[in-house]
Amino acid sequence: MALIYILHDEASKKTLNLKGELHKYLVKVRRHSLDDELFFRNRDDIKILHRYKIVNIESRSLELELLSSKEEIRCSKKSLHIAWCVIDIKSIEKVLPSLNEIGVEKISFIYSDRSQKNIKLDFKRFERILEASMQQCGRSSYMEFDTYQGIKEFITKFEDVKVFDFCDNILESDANFERVLIGCEGGFSKEERELLQSQESFRLDTPMVLRSESAVMAVASKILL
Repeated sequence: MALIYILHDEASKKTLNLKGELHKYLVKVRRHSLDDELFFRNRDDIKILHRYKIVNIESRSLELELLSSKEEIRCSKKSLHIAWCVIDIKSIEKVLPSLNEIGVEKISFIYSDRSQKNIKLDFKRFERILEASMQQCGRSSYMEFDTYQGIKEFITKFEDVKVFDFCDNILESDANFERVLIGCEGGFSKEERELLQSQESFRLDTPMVLRSESAVMAVASKILL
């Protein structure tokens, strides 16, 4: 299936020789055999999809021959930029693959008043987590990450952001916007609410109080799927 691919630093070469864990995975886990076709992408030019055929299988190596290379972009039909107030790192990492598969384009992490300031975000680790997801779902672009030191800094730059919060306005099923702010556990502080008074806010049609990561997943799914 063309959606599923393997990231490899030598993808695009006329022949590939695979050994070690990747050889074991393809032969013993995915049960590939001679003449099977596999798809690869290279991190340096990830938009290009390379189609290879297995031409030789040894006990510890696998030889593949390049059949074709073409630009094949797989991404969400809509764009969504999430401004997410920083929460526990394990909770973030748990939902990153799902957000990637849904099609979130960018996450801006904000150290809000109620965020734990000692949490350090490791974007390199995030990238490694996402790569496994990308290879399974077929996405051909990396999610973008950046940070802001407070909500004021973010809304000054992005005045069009919508705010997920406790309010009367329920998010409609056909809602369509590109940027949303979601708070951390405990919501926004009094000072932050004053800053956000002029922003359009909404809630989901549920009586339940959602954890921050649940809210991020629910809103992203509502907008993108």
